[in-house]
Amino acid sequence: MKVRAIDPQVFDLYDKYCHGRMSRRQFLEHAAALTVAGGSALVMAKALIPRYAEAQLVSFTDKRIKGLYVTYPSPGGTSGEMRGYMVQPSGDGPFPAVLIIHENRGLNPYIEDVARRAAVEGFLALAPDGLAPVGGYPGNDDDGRSMQRSLDRASLRQDMVNSARYLKAHALSSGKLGATGFCWGGSTTNFLAVALGSDLDAGAPFYGGAAKSDEVVKIKSPLMIHYAEDDPRVNASRSEYEIALRANKVPFQMHTYAGTRHGFHNNSTPRYDKEAAQLAWSRTMAFFKEHLI
Repeated sequence: MKVRAIDPQVFDLYDKYCHGRMSRRQFLEHAAALTVAGGSALVMAKALIPRYAEAQLVSFTDKRIKGLYVTYPSPGGTSGEMRGYMVQPSGDGPFPAVLIIHENRGLNPYIEDVARRAAVEGFLALAPDGLAPVGGYPGNDDDGRSMQRSLDRASLRQDMVNSARYLKAHALSSGKLGATGFCWGGSTTNFLAVALGSDLDAGAPFYGGAAKSDEVVKIKSPLMIHYAEDDPRVNASRSEYEIALRANKVPFQMHTYAGTRHGFHNNSTPRYDKEAAQLAWSRTMAFFKEHLI
């Protein structure tokens, strides 16, 4: 189903479901109770459930890359150990490195594919699974979302900090580090820019909550910040963030993609906007190549 065929009321419900404010059952029940133009709201709601088989752009077996799952220490994190999906380009390296940070549901197939896309562009990519300390991504987003919500926020973010440091110091890494992420991963990219300071060389958050204004002074890396046009929850923090970045002389770009909604880069649901996603990704890759190579 095309995004334009889905009623805005259904999108609003999906945003609540996607961010853990209602269960899948409640999402579908609320949708079924809606009266909308252009068809059944329940059919529209079901169309928004991710279809990860359709999201793969780069195969696991692509000859241009090599992927494997790695474990590494994570002191101060959820359990003291982390697991992630690391993908390297063909060749011996070293390679500039990019951390790929998932949404609020663990390391799902879409995020793994994004890591492979980055590797095809010449980057050593690591996509950590924040759910690894409690069993890993469970194979479906509903359980993954519940699992991630149950974790201590500070410990989970420490796992991401440790993942970034592990990647930066990896034998295949050139020592240049970028980070990008989506939704929760976008806000965590902003957090890492603060937490890592000069140890991060570039950050490119997608539709993520802003860093705290009083902590922006700690950001030392250039940022490329991507926003959906119709995303009031995230966009509410944009103006204050822009003011803080300018006040602290942080190099940054902000891009808004017309006609898009939160999640427009995720090509497993109808929220995906192909033109905007491709533009945002090409901008991000060029940005990383400018600052990491």
